[in-house]
Amino acid sequence: HGVTTMDPESARTSQPQGSLGKSGVSLLSGRGLGAALTPRGKHYACGSIAAFTNIMVTFPIQKVLFRQQLHGVRAREAVGQLQRDGMRNLYRGLLPPLLQKTTTVAIMFGLYEDFSHVLLDQLSTGSGIPELVTRSFAAALAGTAEAALMPFERVQTLLQDHRHHGRFHNTAHTFRTLLREYGVKECYRGLVPVLIRNGPSNMLFFGLRGPIKEQLPEASSRAGHLVNDFVCGGVLGAALGIMFYPLNVVKSRAQSQVGGAFRPCGEVLMTVWRERGGSVAMLFRGAHLNYHRSLLSWGIINATYELLLKVF
Repeated sequence: HGVTTMDPESARTSQPQGSLGKSGVSLLSGRGLGAALTPRGKHYACGSIAAFTNIMVTFPIQKVLFRQQLHGVRAREAVGQLQRDGMRNLYRGLLPPLLQKTTTVAIMFGLYEDFSHVLLDQLSTGSGIPELVTRSFAAALAGTAEAALMPFERVQTLLQDHRHHGRFHNTAHTFRTLLREYGVKECYRGLVPVLIRNGPSNMLFFGLRGPIKEQLPEASSRAGHLVNDFVCGGVLGAALGIMFYPLNVVKSRAQSQVGGAFRPCGEVLMTVWRERGGSVAMLFRGAHLNYHRSLLSWGIINATYELLLKVF
C-alpha cells in the first residue's frame, strides 16, 4: 500500500476485473448476492450492510449522547431520562437512522469509489494532479452528496427529543407533519453544519485510513486484518467525532426547533455558548461518550466493510 494514495484498498479496486480477488471468486461462484453485484456495486452493498450492523449495536448509546448534546446534562442523568421513558421507547426513532445510515454509508463508500475512478480517469492522465488531491476531491463530493439525505437526521432528532414525544408518533407521521405544516424546507433545517462537517470529515477519513493502517502491525490472518481495520476505522472516527463535535451540537440545537425563523449556524453556536456559561467543557459535554461511540461505530463499519469486500 502506498502512503500517497488515499485508500489502502484502491489497488484492489482500480481494475474491475481483478477487484473480487481469488477468495471472493471461489466463495461466490453461483451465489446470489455476490454473483449479482458488479465490482462497483459491491462497495454500495458492503457499506450498507456495515452501517446496518453498526446501528443495531450503537443506537442506545447514540440516544444518551443526543440527550447530552441537547440539554447539556451528565451521562448518568441522560441514562436516567431514558430509563424513565421506558424500554418501549428505547428504540423509538430507530428507523430514520437505520434508513439514513445504511444509505449514507453506502453512498460514502460507493460514491467515493465511483468519483475516484471517474476523476482519476479524467484528471490524472497527463494532468500532473497528484492522486491524493484527486481522491480528496472525490471524498469531499461524496460527503456533500450524503447531505441530500439529511431529512432522516432531522426526523431522528425530533423523535429522540422527549419534548416532542406527544406531537410526533413515528417516522412516517413526523415526515407527513413537517411537509404538510411547514414544507420541504423544514426537513433541511440544520443543513449548513451538516455540509461543513461532511466534506472535510470524509476527506480526512479516506485520506488517513491507509497511512494509519500501515503503521499497525502487519496482519497475517483474516482475524488480524479485521482487528487492524477495526482499530484504524475506530481511531479515525473517534478523532473526527471530537474535531467536529461543536458542529453536531449546533445541528442538534437547530433541528430540535420546529417552525419559526432559520437561524444562522454562528448565531446558534453563540446561543449555546452563552447558555453554557461560555465554557468549552460545557460545549463539549457528551464528547467523551461520542468518542467511545465513534470508536465503536467506525470500528464496526470499517472492519465489516473491509471483511465484506473480501467475502464478496
